[in-house]
Amino acid sequence: MGYKAEVGLSNKHLHLSKEDVETLFGKGHALTPTKDLKQPGQFASDEKVDIVGPKGTLKGIRVLGPIRPETQIELSMTDARTIGIAAPVRESGKLTGTPGVKLVGPEGEIEIDHGTIIALRHIHLSPAQALEAGVKDKDVVSIRFGGERGLIFDNVLVRSGEAHEREIHLDTDEGNAAGLKNGDVGEII
Repeated sequence: MGYKAEVGLSNKHLHLSKEDVETLFGKGHALTPTKDLKQPGQFASDEKVDIVGPKGTLKGIRVLGPIRPETQIELSMTDARTIGIAAPVRESGKLTGTPGVKLVGPEGEIEIDHGTIIALRHIHLSPAQALEAGVKDKDVVSIRFGGERGLIFDNVLVRSGEAHEREIHLDTDEGNAAGLKNGDVGEII
C-alpha cells in the first residue's frame, strides 16, 4: 500500500467521566486544557491522579480530555504488571470485563470496578485519508517502521471518521521496542 503516517507514542493516561472528575477534583470542576493533541478536540489537561493497583501505585498520571461517558485508564503492559493487574489489549471504549483500579485525586478517591485497558494499536485517519490509503474504518493493517530497530506491527486497527487525523498510536512499550520517537514515520504495507 505504501501510505505513510507519523507515530504518536501514547504514555499511560486516563479519560474521566464528568462524575469522576468531580469526585477526584471537586464539585463543578472542569478539566484545564494545557496542550492540544493531534486528534481534533482532544487535549492533555493539567489534572493528574494516582492509579493504585494491588501491587503498586502509578503517581501523577495525566488526564486527557474532553470528558467521556465512562472512565477509561490506558496503560502499557509494563505499567499494568507493575501495579499488579492483568489488563487486556482492547479497542478504546470496549471496557466490559476489564479490571478496575483505585483512582486518587486531590479532592477524593474512587474505586472503579472496570475500565483499565492496554490500548489496541491503531491508526487514525480522516475519511479522505482512509480513501487515499485504500482502507476503511475497522480494517486491520500492518505498519512497517525502518531504522536500527525496525519492526512490522501487525494487527493495527484503522479508526476513521470526521474526528480523526492521520496518526499512528502505539504505547510506550511498542515504541521502545522499535526505537521510535514521536514524529517517526511508519508505512502501511
